[in-house]
Amino acid sequence: MSSLKDLIDLNLEDFTSSIIAEYIWIGGSGTDIRSKARTLPGPVTSPSELPKWNYDGSSTGQAPGKDSEVILYPQAIFRDPFRKGNNILVICDCYTPAGVPIPTNKRAAAAAIFNNEEVEKEETWYGLEQEYTLLQKNVRWPLGWPVGGYPGPQGPYYCGIGADKAWGRDIVDAHYKACLYAGIQISGINGEVMPGQWEFQVGPSVGIAAADELWAARYILERITEMAGVVLSLDPKPIEGDWNGAGCHTNFSTKSMRAPGGYEIIKEAIGKLGGRHKEHIAAYGEGNERRLTGKHETANMNTFSWGVANRGSSIRVGRDTEKEGRGYFEDRRPASNMDPYVVTGMIAETTILMKCLGWRVGGDLAVELSFLCERRQRVYERQVVEKRRSRGKLGMF
Repeated sequence: MSSLKDLIDLNLEDFTSSIIAEYIWIGGSGTDIRSKARTLPGPVTSPSELPKWNYDGSSTGQAPGKDSEVILYPQAIFRDPFRKGNNILVICDCYTPAGVPIPTNKRAAAAAIFNNEEVEKEETWYGLEQEYTLLQKNVRWPLGWPVGGYPGPQGPYYCGIGADKAWGRDIVDAHYKACLYAGIQISGINGEVMPGQWEFQVGPSVGIAAADELWAARYILERITEMAGVVLSLDPKPIEGDWNGAGCHTNFSTKSMRAPGGYEIIKEAIGKLGGRHKEHIAAYGEGNERRLTGKHETANMNTFSWGVANRGSSIRVGRDTEKEGRGYFEDRRPASNMDPYVVTGMIAETTILMKCLGWRVGGDLAVELSFLCERRQRVYERQVVEKRRSRGKLGMF
């Protein structure tokens, strides 16, 4: 007699040319992931070959009951590590029947930025460092911690090994391999400073693909934790007190930054980021104020700073970048629950499309902001907002 596992592992390729496509989208909270499957003719090699679909938006907090239909537009596909074969995972974004992005669809605004000729010319690269915490299902307390109690102080857990230091490695390794199978540009994993907390990295990926891949990787991780009976948390500060929070540090470079002399372009970009610090902080994840305190390898959220090899700054520049005079920088402000469409798009928008040249980055790791063109910045932002509103695509300001 076949077992449940035998049936789940059935290889359909010898019996049908049909495939199973798992359509994945972001729910009403902006962080919850939803999905459902359908049978389609296969194989499929591009999202353009896939039909649009719909779902009940009133059940996800994205539409009223009297007009509940939300339309799914396929945008990216990955191999399905759960069903294997020719089956696929489909990253979608969400629209009204009239073709207008719904409010929780942040991909549409990001796509408009990445499709801008100036941004395309710069070939933006991203590396996203997703930190997360594994929780015991019934008590919502970190995996491996005594219920209602605490392990020993932080110190031995970061990149640690051993049954008393690393809890959940089977989940982490399963996720690593599943992402590689799916075709996601996952570049590594490591244990984090707080026990029960881990990190994976996606990238370098170009433009909007980085955000598509991170959402796909999050989906795969939550499916694996579901199978393991463990809860995945992207809370930026899951445990109060002397414990590290969880972020999603975002590494970024442009073609100009990677070219000889790129360090000056990097410093100019950092100055622009400093000029819009409040706007970025507001868009970098819910509850981030509990994490960005100036402690536990974070900068205070109310003060913009940058530094070479300084993990206590808002923006960190690597030693190799300083030495070689070109490379990338790391924005350490985004929270673990950030929307990568918002963060990647906003970084490109600020550093490439903002033309205000009055901001300067001074020496001694200090940021000197000049507001000679503050009026020009406000006019530019107002024009962009009005343009997006007229298209029904209000974006990231």
